[in-house]
Amino acid sequence: MTKQMRYSPEVRERAVRMVMEQTESHGSQWAAIESISGKIGCTPETLRRWVRQSECDSGDRAGLTTMDRERLKSLERENRELKRANEILRKASGFIRPGGARPHTQVMVDFIDEHRADDGVEPICQQLPIAPSTYFEHKACEADPSRRSARALRDESLQAEIQRVWDENFWVYGTRKVWRQLQRESYDVARCTVERLMRRMGIQGAVRGARCRTTAPAAQADCPADRVKRQFNAQRPNQLWVADFTYVATWSGFVYTAFIIDVFANRIVGRRTARSMRTDLVLDALEQALYARGPEDGLIHHSDRGTQYLSICYTERLQDVGIEGSVGTTGDSYDNALAESIIGLYKAELIHRRGPWRSLDDVEYGTLEWVDWFNHRRLLEPIGHVPPAEFEMAYYEQLESPAIGA
Repeated sequence: MTKQMRYSPEVRERAVRMVMEQTESHGSQWAAIESISGKIGCTPETLRRWVRQSECDSGDRAGLTTMDRERLKSLERENRELKRANEILRKASGFIRPGGARPHTQVMVDFIDEHRADDGVEPICQQLPIAPSTYFEHKACEADPSRRSARALRDESLQAEIQRVWDENFWVYGTRKVWRQLQRESYDVARCTVERLMRRMGIQGAVRGARCRTTAPAAQADCPADRVKRQFNAQRPNQLWVADFTYVATWSGFVYTAFIIDVFANRIVGRRTARSMRTDLVLDALEQALYARGPEDGLIHHSDRGTQYLSICYTERLQDVGIEGSVGTTGDSYDNALAESIIGLYKAELIHRRGPWRSLDDVEYGTLEWVDWFNHRRLLEPIGHVPPAEFEMAYYEQLESPAIGA
């Protein structure tokens, strides 16, 4: 294969001028071209094209001038680059679809890996907010992990711990709860770091939804007074219990779950799941709470004005064990806010998260698991980001310590 020769503009101009000057002495222009081309080292056809282009530039022959040809080449080159840029952006719009002002670096690196054979690295980087040097450094770090920054190495280890905490807690913990649990396990990590890594991992906490009304107010006017007045505070366990129930949709119909919560540590002390919301539902939850905790002097039981809680069977049972009844006003969820809050967690963290539910048995077993986790492992912000059982144990240990000292 012959090597293509390149000639400077001065050589071309001098060769054309010599052809014009020697045309008369050689008898024809072609004869002059053949004679001069051999002396300057180009083919006659090459010199002929130079002559024709010079005649077009001077206006002696019709055709595109040199300036027009350069402009046309520039426009064609620009057109090719725009077509390539549009094709890259079209591909990127389908590949880098999740929102954000700037896609994550790993996403852009994956896109470049997939299309570099067709479009090249630099053209793709011109259209994406990533420098070629960033891409090549990222690939070098993939080949040699020791080149990664200390932050990247720590992020990798923290992601494993965040995933573990999230998996161990019913997949319901958000940034705050995951961060608190990591601190309890002596991990020195900032909350914003946990938030950033959870967003990168695509995990988030449970979000509460709308709640359907299940309370049917009793028609009777004679009922216990509101002894709580929205002050859900207790100085010891078994001082104030709150009660409420909710519904759960299953493939076989609605089922209902009732709870009784000890306000001191927000611990669930009684629960019951049944197919109907008759008085037996809430009464069984009360019996479980009495068996687990036992009534103490001064214990108050607070609920809404539902017919189940104001029924004769339920109120008589409270009187038999010496528990003082208390009910809120009609149609005001704030009067039983603590129970509403716990039920909201139950629906968001278990029912909506792990549904749909097949039957009563599935809901009952799921509720059993969730209550055990809630009482013994879930971190609650109102009591200092510790589980309810741990908070109660600390209270009893504090009572025993002065006696031991004495």
